Amino acid sequence: MPERPIVKRRRLTVDDYVSGVLSGQRGALARAITLIESSNPQHEAMAQEVLRQLLPHSGGSMRLGISGVPGVGKSTFIEAFGTGLCDQGHKVAVLAVDPSSSRTGGSILGDKTRMSELGVNENAFIRPSPTAGTLGGVARRTRETMLLCEAAGYDLIIVETVGVGQSETTVANMVDFFLVLMLPGAGDELQGIKKGILEIADMIVVNKADGPNANKARIAVQEYTRALRIVTPRSENWAPPVAYCSALEKAGLDNIWSLIGQFRSKLQESGEFDERRQRQQLDWMWAIIEQELISRMRNDPKVRAELADTEQAVADGRLPVRSAASKLLGIFRTE
Repeated sequence: MPERPIVKRRRLTVDDYVSGVLSGQRGALARAITLIESSNPQHEAMAQEVLRQLLPHSGGSMRLGISGVPGVGKSTFIEAFGTGLCDQGHKVAVLAVDPSSSRTGGSILGDKTRMSELGVNENAFIRPSPTAGTLGGVARRTRETMLLCEAAGYDLIIVETVGVGQSETTVANMVDFFLVLMLPGAGDELQGIKKGILEIADMIVVNKADGPNANKARIAVQEYTRALRIVTPRSENWAPPVAYCSALEKAGLDNIWSLIGQFRSKLQESGEFDERRQRQQLDWMWAIIEQELISRMRNDPKVRAELADTEQAVADGRLPVRSAASKLLGIFRTE
Protein backbone atom coordinates (compact mmCIF):
# COMPACT_ATOMS: atom_id res chain seq x y z
CA MET A 1 0.00 0.00 0.00
CA PRO A 2 1.59 3.31 -1.09
CA GLU A 3 2.34 5.88 1.62
CA ARG A 4 0.05 8.87 1.76
CA PRO A 5 1.87 12.11 0.99
CA ILE A 6 2.38 14.49 3.92
CA VAL A 7 0.39 17.65 3.31
CA LYS A 8 1.95 20.70 4.93
CA ARG A 9 -0.31 23.55 5.99
CA ARG A 10 0.33 26.79 4.16
CA ARG A 11 2.31 29.28 6.20
CA LEU A 12 0.06 32.24 6.96
CA THR A 13 1.01 35.87 6.56
CA VAL A 14 0.07 38.67 8.95
CA ASP A 15 -2.75 39.66 6.58
CA ASP A 16 -4.00 36.05 6.54
CA TYR A 17 -4.18 35.96 10.33
CA VAL A 18 -5.86 39.36 10.59
CA SER A 19 -8.47 38.75 7.88
CA GLY A 20 -9.16 35.23 9.14
CA VAL A 21 -9.74 36.36 12.72
CA LEU A 22 -11.89 39.34 11.70
CA SER A 23 -14.08 37.11 9.53
CA GLY A 24 -14.70 34.83 12.52
CA GLN A 25 -12.94 31.74 11.16
CA ARG A 26 -12.34 29.47 14.15
CA GLY A 27 -9.43 27.75 12.43
CA ALA A 28 -7.69 31.07 11.81
CA LEU A 29 -8.36 32.13 15.41
CA ALA A 30 -6.87 28.89 16.74
CA ARG A 31 -3.75 29.33 14.60
CA ALA A 32 -3.41 32.97 15.67
CA ILE A 33 -3.52 31.91 19.34
CA THR A 34 -0.88 29.25 18.66
CA LEU A 35 1.24 31.98 17.06
CA ILE A 36 1.08 34.27 20.11
CA GLU A 37 1.81 31.35 22.44
CA SER A 38 4.99 30.49 20.53
CA SER A 39 8.33 31.30 22.14
CA ASN A 40 10.05 31.49 18.74
CA PRO A 41 11.40 35.07 18.35
CA GLN A 42 10.31 35.20 14.70
CA HIS A 43 6.79 34.13 15.66
CA GLU A 44 6.71 36.68 18.46
CA ALA A 45 7.47 39.56 16.10
CA MET A 46 4.69 38.45 13.74
CA ALA A 47 2.30 37.89 16.66
CA GLN A 48 2.80 41.44 17.92
CA GLU A 49 2.04 42.84 14.47
CA VAL A 50 -1.13 40.72 14.28
CA LEU A 51 -2.18 42.00 17.70
CA ARG A 52 -1.39 45.60 16.74
CA GLN A 53 -3.70 45.38 13.72
CA LEU A 54 -6.46 43.61 15.63
CA LEU A 55 -6.35 45.83 18.74
CA PRO A 56 -8.82 48.43 17.35
CA HIS A 57 -11.35 45.62 16.86
CA SER A 58 -11.06 44.33 20.45
CA GLY A 59 -12.54 45.41 23.78
CA GLY A 60 -16.22 44.86 23.05
CA SER A 61 -16.77 41.73 25.10
CA MET A 62 -17.71 41.01 28.69
CA ARG A 63 -14.72 39.32 30.32
CA LEU A 64 -15.85 36.84 32.96
CA GLY A 65 -13.51 34.99 35.31
CA ILE A 66 -14.78 31.83 37.02
CA SER A 67 -13.19 30.03 39.93
CA GLY A 68 -14.40 27.54 42.50
CA VAL A 69 -13.54 24.92 45.05
CA PRO A 70 -12.69 21.39 43.85
CA GLY A 71 -15.77 19.38 42.88
CA VAL A 72 -17.99 22.44 42.55
CA GLY A 73 -18.82 21.62 38.93
CA LYS A 74 -17.06 24.42 37.07
CA SER A 75 -17.05 22.61 33.74
CA THR A 76 -20.72 21.64 34.03
CA PHE A 77 -21.60 25.22 34.95
CA ILE A 78 -19.60 26.77 32.10
CA GLU A 79 -21.06 24.33 29.57
CA ALA A 80 -24.67 24.94 30.67
CA PHE A 81 -24.19 28.69 31.06
CA GLY A 82 -22.31 29.09 27.78
CA THR A 83 -24.65 26.86 25.77
CA GLY A 84 -27.68 28.79 26.99
CA LEU A 85 -26.12 32.10 25.92
CA CYS A 86 -25.05 30.68 22.54
CA ASP A 87 -28.63 29.58 21.94
CA GLN A 88 -29.69 33.18 22.59
CA GLY A 89 -27.34 34.40 19.85
CA HIS A 90 -24.27 35.28 21.91
CA LYS A 91 -20.79 34.17 20.88
CA VAL A 92 -18.90 32.62 23.78
CA ALA A 93 -15.17 31.90 24.04
CA VAL A 94 -13.88 29.76 26.92
CA LEU A 95 -10.22 30.05 27.84
CA ALA A 96 -9.61 27.19 30.21
CA VAL A 97 -6.25 27.60 31.92
CA ASP A 98 -4.81 24.10 32.18
CA PRO A 99 -2.28 23.22 34.92
CA SER A 100 1.02 22.14 33.37
CA SER A 101 3.16 19.48 34.95
CA SER A 102 5.97 21.15 36.89
CA ARG A 103 8.13 18.10 36.11
CA THR A 104 7.49 17.54 32.40
CA GLY A 105 5.76 20.72 31.30
CA GLY A 106 2.90 18.66 29.88
CA SER A 107 -0.78 19.34 30.47
CA ILE A 108 -4.01 17.41 30.14
CA LEU A 109 -5.87 19.84 27.87
CA GLY A 110 -9.12 17.93 28.31
CA ASP A 111 -11.57 20.82 28.34
CA LYS A 112 -13.19 20.05 24.99
CA THR A 113 -13.91 16.56 26.30
CA ARG A 114 -15.39 17.95 29.54
CA MET A 115 -17.54 20.45 27.62
CA SER A 116 -18.62 18.27 24.73
CA GLU A 117 -21.96 20.02 24.08
CA LEU A 118 -20.52 23.53 24.13
CA GLY A 119 -17.50 22.39 22.12
CA VAL A 120 -19.62 21.59 19.05
CA ASN A 121 -21.77 24.74 19.23
CA GLU A 122 -21.05 26.97 16.22
CA ASN A 123 -21.24 30.07 18.41
CA ALA A 124 -18.65 28.79 20.89
CA PHE A 125 -14.87 28.53 20.93
CA ILE A 126 -12.99 26.56 23.59
CA ARG A 127 -9.26 26.96 24.00
CA PRO A 128 -7.44 24.97 26.67
CA SER A 129 -4.19 26.74 27.37
CA PRO A 130 -1.35 25.28 29.47
CA THR A 131 0.02 27.47 32.26
CA ALA A 132 3.61 26.40 31.52
CA GLY A 133 4.62 27.24 35.07
CA THR A 134 3.50 30.87 34.98
CA LEU A 135 3.06 32.45 38.41
CA GLY A 136 -0.54 32.27 39.51
CA GLY A 137 -1.44 29.40 37.22
CA VAL A 138 -2.58 31.77 34.47
CA ALA A 139 -1.41 31.11 30.95
CA ARG A 140 1.27 33.56 29.85
CA ARG A 141 -0.72 34.74 26.84
CA THR A 142 -4.25 34.65 28.27
CA ARG A 143 -4.69 38.43 27.98
CA GLU A 144 -3.60 38.47 24.34
CA THR A 145 -5.86 35.51 23.59
CA MET A 146 -8.80 37.50 24.98
CA LEU A 147 -8.05 40.32 22.51
CA LEU A 148 -7.97 37.88 19.59
CA CYS A 149 -11.30 36.35 20.61
CA GLU A 150 -12.88 39.79 20.89
CA ALA A 151 -11.61 40.72 17.42
CA ALA A 152 -13.18 37.48 16.14
CA GLY A 153 -16.58 38.67 17.39
CA TYR A 154 -16.96 36.81 20.69
CA ASP A 155 -18.98 39.00 23.07
CA LEU A 156 -18.44 36.87 26.21
CA ILE A 157 -14.97 35.67 27.17
CA ILE A 158 -14.91 33.16 30.04
CA VAL A 159 -11.57 32.55 31.76
CA GLU A 160 -11.68 29.42 33.92
CA THR A 161 -8.98 29.27 36.58
CA VAL A 162 -7.35 26.19 38.04
CA GLY A 163 -8.78 27.35 41.35
CA VAL A 164 -5.57 27.30 43.34
CA GLY A 165 -3.69 30.00 45.20
CA GLN A 166 -2.65 33.15 43.40
CA SER A 167 -4.39 32.20 40.13
CA GLU A 168 -7.71 33.55 41.43
CA THR A 169 -6.31 37.01 42.17
CA THR A 170 -4.43 37.08 38.87
CA VAL A 171 -7.55 36.24 36.86
CA ALA A 172 -9.71 38.67 38.87
CA ASN A 173 -7.33 41.45 37.84
CA MET A 174 -7.63 40.68 34.12
CA VAL A 175 -11.42 40.30 33.79
CA ASP A 176 -14.42 42.60 34.21
CA PHE A 177 -16.42 40.30 36.49
CA PHE A 178 -15.13 37.58 38.82
CA LEU A 179 -17.59 34.84 39.76
CA VAL A 180 -16.84 32.32 42.52
CA LEU A 181 -18.71 29.01 42.57
CA MET A 182 -19.40 27.32 45.91
CA LEU A 183 -20.98 24.08 47.05
CA PRO A 184 -24.08 23.77 49.26
CA GLY A 185 -23.39 23.14 52.93
CA ALA A 186 -22.20 26.61 53.97
CA GLY A 187 -21.18 25.56 57.48
CA ASP A 188 -18.20 23.54 56.29
CA GLU A 189 -17.49 25.84 53.35
CA LEU A 190 -17.32 29.01 55.44
CA GLN A 191 -14.74 27.43 57.69
CA GLY A 192 -12.34 26.95 54.79
CA ILE A 193 -13.16 29.91 52.56
CA LYS A 194 -10.37 32.44 52.20
CA LYS A 195 -11.20 36.03 53.06
CA GLY A 196 -9.23 37.07 49.99
CA ILE A 197 -11.72 35.29 47.74
CA LEU A 198 -14.63 37.21 49.23
CA GLU A 199 -12.73 40.47 48.70
CA ILE A 200 -12.22 39.92 44.96
CA ALA A 201 -15.56 38.22 44.13
CA ASP A 202 -18.14 40.21 42.18
CA MET A 203 -20.67 37.44 42.80
CA ILE A 204 -20.86 34.16 44.69
CA VAL A 205 -22.96 31.39 43.18
CA VAL A 206 -23.91 28.25 45.08
CA ASN A 207 -24.04 25.46 42.50
CA LYS A 208 -25.68 22.00 42.70
CA ALA A 209 -28.88 23.45 44.19
CA ASP A 210 -30.90 20.41 43.17
CA GLY A 211 -32.41 17.31 44.77
CA PRO A 212 -31.49 16.89 48.44
CA ASN A 213 -29.09 19.86 48.17
CA ALA A 214 -31.77 22.41 47.24
CA ASN A 215 -32.51 23.45 50.83
CA LYS A 216 -28.82 23.38 51.77
CA ALA A 217 -28.13 25.76 48.88
CA ARG A 218 -30.68 28.29 50.12
CA ILE A 219 -29.16 28.17 53.61
CA ALA A 220 -25.69 28.58 52.09
CA VAL A 221 -26.86 31.70 50.22
CA GLN A 222 -27.93 33.25 53.52
CA GLU A 223 -24.60 32.37 55.17
CA TYR A 224 -22.49 33.78 52.33
CA THR A 225 -24.63 36.93 52.23
CA ARG A 226 -23.91 37.50 55.93
CA ALA A 227 -20.20 36.81 55.37
CA LEU A 228 -20.00 39.40 52.57
CA ARG A 229 -21.35 42.11 54.88
CA ILE A 230 -18.11 42.19 56.84
CA VAL A 231 -15.92 42.40 53.73
CA THR A 232 -15.12 45.61 51.86
CA PRO A 233 -16.26 45.07 48.24
CA ARG A 234 -13.96 45.76 45.29
CA SER A 235 -16.27 48.47 43.99
CA GLU A 236 -18.20 51.20 45.77
CA ASN A 237 -20.73 50.96 42.93
CA TRP A 238 -21.51 47.26 43.34
CA ALA A 239 -22.47 45.07 46.29
CA PRO A 240 -21.62 41.46 45.34
CA PRO A 241 -24.80 39.36 45.32
CA VAL A 242 -25.12 35.70 46.27
CA ALA A 243 -27.23 33.43 44.04
CA TYR A 244 -27.82 29.72 43.62
CA CYS A 245 -28.25 27.52 40.58
CA SER A 246 -28.25 23.97 39.30
CA ALA A 247 -25.98 23.70 36.29
CA LEU A 248 -27.10 20.08 35.92
CA GLU A 249 -30.76 21.09 35.61
CA LYS A 250 -29.93 24.42 33.89
CA ALA A 251 -31.88 26.29 36.59
CA GLY A 252 -31.01 29.77 37.85
CA LEU A 253 -28.61 30.55 35.00
CA ASP A 254 -30.73 33.33 33.48
CA ASN A 255 -30.72 35.14 36.83
CA ILE A 256 -26.92 34.98 36.95
CA TRP A 257 -26.62 36.48 33.46
CA SER A 258 -29.12 39.20 34.44
CA LEU A 259 -27.02 40.12 37.50
CA ILE A 260 -23.87 40.30 35.36
CA GLY A 261 -25.74 42.65 33.02
CA GLN A 262 -26.75 44.84 35.97
CA PHE A 263 -23.13 44.96 37.10
CA ARG A 264 -21.96 46.11 33.68
CA SER A 265 -24.63 48.80 33.43
CA LYS A 266 -23.89 50.23 36.89
CA LEU A 267 -20.13 50.35 36.38
CA GLN A 268 -20.44 51.82 32.90
CA GLU A 269 -22.74 54.56 34.19
CA SER A 270 -20.21 55.48 36.90
CA GLY A 271 -17.23 55.27 34.55
CA GLU A 272 -15.60 52.57 36.68
CA PHE A 273 -15.89 49.93 33.94
CA ASP A 274 -13.53 51.83 31.64
CA GLU A 275 -11.24 52.73 34.56
CA ARG A 276 -10.86 49.03 35.41
CA ARG A 277 -9.97 48.24 31.81
CA GLN A 278 -7.32 50.98 31.79
CA ARG A 279 -5.79 49.68 35.04
CA GLN A 280 -5.73 46.18 33.58
CA GLN A 281 -3.76 47.43 30.57
CA LEU A 282 -1.18 49.14 32.79
CA ASP A 283 -0.91 46.09 35.10
CA TRP A 284 -0.41 43.95 32.01
CA MET A 285 2.39 46.21 30.76
CA TRP A 286 4.25 46.01 34.07
CA ALA A 287 3.73 42.24 34.28
CA ILE A 288 5.39 41.86 30.87
CA ILE A 289 8.26 44.11 31.93
CA GLU A 290 8.81 42.06 35.11
CA GLN A 291 8.72 38.75 33.21
CA GLU A 292 11.13 40.08 30.58
CA LEU A 293 13.57 41.44 33.15
CA ILE A 294 13.58 38.17 35.12
CA SER A 295 14.08 36.19 31.91
CA ARG A 296 16.97 38.41 30.79
CA MET A 297 18.60 38.26 34.19
CA ARG A 298 18.38 34.47 34.39
CA ASN A 299 19.91 34.16 30.91
CA ASP A 300 22.64 36.76 31.41
CA PRO A 301 26.04 35.00 30.98
CA LYS A 302 27.69 36.71 33.97
CA VAL A 303 24.71 36.01 36.23
CA ARG A 304 24.60 32.37 35.10
CA ALA A 305 28.31 32.02 35.88
CA GLU A 306 27.66 32.98 39.52
CA LEU A 307 24.18 31.48 39.91
CA ALA A 308 25.02 27.90 40.95
CA ASP A 309 27.51 28.92 43.66
CA THR A 310 25.22 31.66 44.96
CA GLU A 311 22.22 29.34 45.14
CA GLN A 312 24.29 26.73 46.96
CA ALA A 313 25.52 29.31 49.44
CA VAL A 314 21.93 30.34 50.17
CA ALA A 315 20.81 26.71 50.48
CA ASP A 316 23.66 25.95 52.89
CA GLY A 317 22.93 28.99 55.04
CA ARG A 318 26.30 30.61 54.29
CA LEU A 319 24.81 33.64 52.54
CA PRO A 320 21.69 35.63 53.56
CA VAL A 321 18.95 35.63 50.92
CA ARG A 322 18.89 39.42 50.59
CA SER A 323 22.67 39.53 50.17
CA ALA A 324 22.48 36.89 47.46
CA ALA A 325 19.74 38.79 45.63
CA SER A 326 21.71 42.04 45.86
CA LYS A 327 24.82 40.31 44.55
CA LEU A 328 23.06 38.89 41.48
CA LEU A 329 21.20 42.14 40.81
CA GLY A 330 24.49 44.02 41.01
CA ILE A 331 26.06 41.74 38.42
CA PHE A 332 23.04 42.17 36.15
CA ARG A 333 22.98 45.97 36.50
CA THR A 334 26.70 46.16 35.72
CA GLU A 335 26.18 44.01 32.64
